[in-house]
Amino acid sequence: MGEKEKISDKKQVRKKIYSMILPITIENILQMTAGFVSMAMIGRIDAIAIVSLGLSARITQIIWALFKGITTGGVVFVAQAYGSGNSKKVKHVIQQTLLSSIILVFMFQQLVYWKASLLLEIFNPKPDLLANAVIYLKIVSWGLPFMAIMLVVAGVLQATGNAKTPMKIALIMNLTNIVFSFILIFGKLGMPALGIRGAAIATIIAQFTGAILGIYVLFNKSGILYSLLNRKFFKLDLVQISKVYKVGMPTALESIFWQISAIILTRVILSYGEVAMASYQLGLQAESISFMPATGFGVAATAFIGQAVGAKDSMLGRKYMKELLKGSAMITSVSAFILIFFPESVMRLLTNDVKIIKMGVIYLIVMGLVQLPQNIAGVFNGALRGAGYTKVPMIVAGVGIWVIRIPLSLLLTYKFNMTINAIWVVMGLDLVVRFILSLTLYKTRDIYNNELVFEDKQ
Repeated sequence: MGEKEKISDKKQVRKKIYSMILPITIENILQMTAGFVSMAMIGRIDAIAIVSLGLSARITQIIWALFKGITTGGVVFVAQAYGSGNSKKVKHVIQQTLLSSIILVFMFQQLVYWKASLLLEIFNPKPDLLANAVIYLKIVSWGLPFMAIMLVVAGVLQATGNAKTPMKIALIMNLTNIVFSFILIFGKLGMPALGIRGAAIATIIAQFTGAILGIYVLFNKSGILYSLLNRKFFKLDLVQISKVYKVGMPTALESIFWQISAIILTRVILSYGEVAMASYQLGLQAESISFMPATGFGVAATAFIGQAVGAKDSMLGRKYMKELLKGSAMITSVSAFILIFFPESVMRLLTNDVKIIKMGVIYLIVMGLVQLPQNIAGVFNGALRGAGYTKVPMIVAGVGIWVIRIPLSLLLTYKFNMTINAIWVVMGLDLVVRFILSLTLYKTRDIYNNELVFEDKQ
């Protein structure tokens, strides 16, 4: 009862939210900045290097999407168990999510490494582009296990309200990435200039650093899993794993829908030429100015709504939601203003290629106009996941991607032969439709009084 009294009034709710939001936002800004700097370095090589990274990312992001979904399943269980005071369940879920993820991700890493060329041929790239992309993909595949560990560590810590630790890990990891990218891409401090190979190696070094720090945080003497550091830790509980994966799989499918659509869209955009693809890749990086900071509100919605449902306190859940929506709208308004009114300045930070900048400016303006509905929808979807309705955001994403984005992009490109700008508009329309669906489905579900996932009443 004491915890509920502490956070019963508006000021305390807001304080608790921002004690979590600020570290997550800083973490995302750090990732965005590191991505910006790394992409700016690669952008100084040539268009082939930019597109090689983009094509490889389409493959690795599918693996990321799967493990992000698995982690979400763990987050929902941990948040609700934490809210209900069930510490034993919290530890067991974290243990099983981490252990199963490590085993599964090594299988995917081997698949990507040995079949890199076959996977990249999906995009029908030119020979020189394929050769560069294969080199990059094979190298970065070794970082996939470290990526999966970091996802689990950050997710479960945030589910318990600890967002500062993932932020600190992200700071160290991203600084590592920037430093090693500079050294290895351009050949500093006596090292050879490795170009795109250097970018891949720097990514692995940074991911390894983050994963090691994450493992230490979980297993040191004050860590959540310290008491489980014995031979029994390596015993799989297939029943618990299946429950976590069942809750998380809709989120995984939602993200995989996005990645598969990105593969199709990549082929569509490549039909306009490598300059168009490079502008899209850099545009995505530039757009992170908006969605990376705002992502924290969606993550917080999952954690806090999950905790409120676990505590069976619907009034607290509604207070959380009101403050989360307000904060997301405020931050998004600022970043959207930058994208809409200063798109050329943002693009020039990433490349000095005039053609790429010109094409990317239109993309940023369109995306800037739809940032508010996109990020507000992210809060609604985060709340739905926290309450256990993980299928709803998946359905929303499926409709947006497979009813709006992909069919219209294919139609406008191959049937009506429209310019690349038409594809940017279709992407914006997709995000507006998703916002409308998310809002409607959120209002039609009593998320604050849903049954707890670990009580098996769903």
